[in-house]
Formats: sequence, C-alpha cells, structure tokens
Amino acid sequence: MSKREAHLIPRPAQYLLRFDDLCPTVLRRRWERFLPLIEEFGIKPILAVIPDNRDRDLDREDPDPEFWTRMRAMQAAGATIALHGYQHSCNSEGKSLVPLHRHSEFAGRPAVTQQQWIESGLQILRGHGLDPRIWVAPRHGFDLNTLAALKWVGIKMLSDGLARIPFERGGLIWIPQQLWGPVEKSAGVWTICVHPNTAREEQVKQLRDFLRVHAAQFTSVDRVIEEFAPQGLSVSERIYEGLALWRVRLVRGRGGRRWKSNRQLPPR
Repeated sequence: MSKREAHLIPRPAQYLLRFDDLCPTVLRRRWERFLPLIEEFGIKPILAVIPDNRDRDLDREDPDPEFWTRMRAMQAAGATIALHGYQHSCNSEGKSLVPLHRHSEFAGRPAVTQQQWIESGLQILRGHGLDPRIWVAPRHGFDLNTLAALKWVGIKMLSDGLARIPFERGGLIWIPQQLWGPVEKSAGVWTICVHPNTAREEQVKQLRDFLRVHAAQFTSVDRVIEEFAPQGLSVSERIYEGLALWRVRLVRGRGGRRWKSNRQLPPR
C-alpha cells in the first residue's frame, strides 16, 4: 500500500449503519427495537426502502399506517433514504457486479426494464415525500445496465462493494457495505447492514453494546462524501476487495448460520 492510500484509509475506523427491507409491512416490533438506539446515539442511518414491495417473505404483518410518516421524520432528522430496488421480487439469475447471490431483482434484466423500474420506484418514494439519494440493490444484484439507469435518473451513489474506502466505478460513487453486524475494525469506512425483520434480540444487544463504545466513530453519508474524494481504486485496494469477496463467498459456502460467525456475512 502506498503512503497516499494509507492516508485515505481513516484511522480509527468509521462506521455507517444501514437498515434493509423497510416497507409498510416490516415487522414493527422488531424494527422499533432499533429506533431508541438511533435516537440515543445520534445515528444518521441509511434507510433502504422498498417502493412497491411484492416479496411475500417481507409481508410480515398488516401495513403500518404510520410507516411513511416515520420515514419522512427520520429523513428530516438526518437519515439518508435509499432506493431499495423496486418490488424486491428476486427471480432473475443475471450475474451481478457484486456476485454474492444467485438470484436478484435487477441483474440480468434488460436495460429498458431496469430504467422503468428505477423511475417508477423513485416516483413512488417521492410521492410519499422521500428523497432517495443512494441505491441499495436487493441481494446485491445489479449490473452495468443498472448503473446506467441510475445515472440517467440522477442517483449518483450506491451502497455496496467490499473495499475499505469509498470509490468511483462506472460513473457512480460506491460507499462499501462489508458487514452484517458490528465488528471492530482498526481502519477504513465500514457499513453495517441490519435486516430488522429477522434481527434477534441478541443482535440488538450486540449493536447497543458496540454503539456504547464506538458511537463517536459513526458517520453519515453526507460526511463520507464531504470528507472523501472518491476515485478509482488502486491495484492494491482492488486486490483487497477481490480477496474480501472471496472470503465472504467461501464462508457462506460452508453454511455458517450462527450470529457470531455471520457478522461479516450477508443473509442468504
């Protein structure tokens, strides 16, 4: 690693907190356990909102009539709204730029379809008073057509990738998302992804304990963009990214399902 690269990787580490699969049918009793933590520690999370959920696995209860009001309030308090796909119907087998899952919603779909879905998703969220500024692909599934569609509609950022710093690729800024639970790191920018629908009480406790120690190291999308000047990754950082992807896929392939061994693993 060059001296310039070492300078770009912050010490101590910085963290972002992201919540996925948010929609009116989110399991409220589980989602609401995280709200006091966000308020107590002043966290400005990424809220990945599904515009028009059609994934039956995410129909956990009757639609919450206060869902959109709460999303607007959290946005006003500093949260960043993410466009989390369109309908979360993950039945495409196209190859993703971050190949962690066999099936996804967007990867492999025709360019015109992807653009239509992204435009429709934006229209729905904006109709609810939200301003999506970043893309979160269901199951990490997106390709070059997705990037082109995002640029077309004016979304300039996405939350994905396994590097240690934000970077530019395909004309968009990538803010890496490498963790699925709190893990102490010495350096870098790390996004912790939480799925409220499936989060157990033990996971909530671990996040609370982590925040008590590391709350001052939690940042926001706005601060990350302000403090970094994302550009293409160096050769050494691309090698790190490739090895990180290989490690995640290797451990996932071994089938480890327990929380302690899965804090760096995406849900299947």
